[in-house]
Amino acid sequence: MLPRRLALAALLALGSLSGCVSMTEDTYDKLVPAAASMKVRPQGSILVRIFKEESELEVWKRGADGRYALLKTHPMCRWSGKLGPKKALGDRQAPEGFYRVTPALMNPNSKYHRSFNLGYPNPLEAALGYSGDALMVHGACSSAGCFAMTDKGVEEVFDEAMRAFGLGQSDFQVQAYPFRMTAEQMARHRSDPNYAFWKNLKLGYDIFDVTRREPEVAACGGRYVFDAKPVVASAELKPDAACPALRTNTAPEVAERRAKDEVKLRALLESGQAGSELAYQDGGMHPQFREILGRLGADALAKTTSADAVQISRPDAALADPYSPPAPTQTATR
Repeated sequence: MLPRRLALAALLALGSLSGCVSMTEDTYDKLVPAAASMKVRPQGSILVRIFKEESELEVWKRGADGRYALLKTHPMCRWSGKLGPKKALGDRQAPEGFYRVTPALMNPNSKYHRSFNLGYPNPLEAALGYSGDALMVHGACSSAGCFAMTDKGVEEVFDEAMRAFGLGQSDFQVQAYPFRMTAEQMARHRSDPNYAFWKNLKLGYDIFDVTRREPEVAACGGRYVFDAKPVVASAELKPDAACPALRTNTAPEVAERRAKDEVKLRALLESGQAGSELAYQDGGMHPQFREILGRLGADALAKTTSADAVQISRPDAALADPYSPPAPTQTATR
């Protein structure tokens, strides 16, 4: 036990980098040990889901039966950008996708109280040429591509992760979504340029949402694949290569959910009741924090969410977002 604790302490010392700041590729390589490829999930392991539009972060805990139960839903104080994946350094986008957080990516000495690095870009994002690094979940209420939870909120999540690592969990999965991926939400965002990508994310979302079991995540053909293995054992799954023939283990209840969602989606679109998606100037803020911001101002919210009173990022946008964009102008024809 002692060697494992010493190793964990050494990894945390290496991980003492500030949240939402740049990290060199060399440093990042040192922070991700080769052992990260070995997944260990004892009882008490955690899994995290993030929802941008709802500005919420969920922590789930694994039971003796291998299924996860919701431990707590945390309101998120600030995220930046718009709905959609992060693609380029400096685009202010908070990421969407599937990530693995190891002990080496936990930072107890962040300038934003506590933080953990999501490991962006993941193998798929790197293969797609996406750029950026050091995208964190951290404290305070300021974001430039990160998820800001307040000091109290991130401390709770951080402590749960450290308890799970102490039980022997090798890493925990983070699932970052644009919104809760119901049929109604998919219908509302049907015209978004990211819709095909979101349909791919929904495959993983459905597995966990229905079974409460962590999906096995891999990538090939420029997309995520879930609970899938090559038919030929020697074939490899590579994000930038075509997918080989796959054998996918889809639970009947997951297939049933997907079929029902497709029926509901078509009905909403055909009836014209899908609604329209919202727009963002720069990210979102949970309503409970927006109420404080609107009533007391940015300085008061900063003092409430951070021991160091870290300033709120773009408070005017936080009050405005999300908003309904104006309908496109109709051009008269003769």
